[in-house]
Amino acid sequence: VMRTQGYGRIVQNSSVLGLIALPFRGAYTASKYALEGLYDTLRLELAGSGIHACLIEPGPVATRFRANSYGAYLGTIDPEASVHRSTYETLVARLTREGAAAPFTVDPDAVARKVLRALQSPRPKPRYYVTVPAYAFAALKRLLPGRALDRVLLQVGAFERGRS
Repeated sequence: VMRTQGYGRIVQNSSVLGLIALPFRGAYTASKYALEGLYDTLRLELAGSGIHACLIEPGPVATRFRANSYGAYLGTIDPEASVHRSTYETLVARLTREGAAAPFTVDPDAVARKVLRALQSPRPKPRYYVTVPAYAFAALKRLLPGRALDRVLLQVGAFERGRS
């Protein structure tokens, strides 16, 4: 339909974890990195067609994500048999805590506003960052050498696990 009409938008939610990695989030990060690569390729393949592919890069949003993650954790992880038992204890505390998951958590309407902008813009951007962490990590990834970025990400991971 989009090719026939000569224009269109394909908008997909990704994650700040499609931009950077954090410890103990390997499978989720890998899925988001794959999505980022797919959309970068799709955007190039659609160049000149009038069809635009855009990614929304949220970050912490007040949703049921933690509750759903906790359910998956219960069904797949045996913390007692893991060398990372203490890390998993902290993870459970974070996943089951009431209130915002992280500083700068936004409501879902903030994501909807970015989706609307991606849909309505005459020249849509490849990526729309939603939260302060998404903007910050995108900038840090561009500005810092790899090892320096790793040090920052390890600190963020340690802070999340209560080891700052």
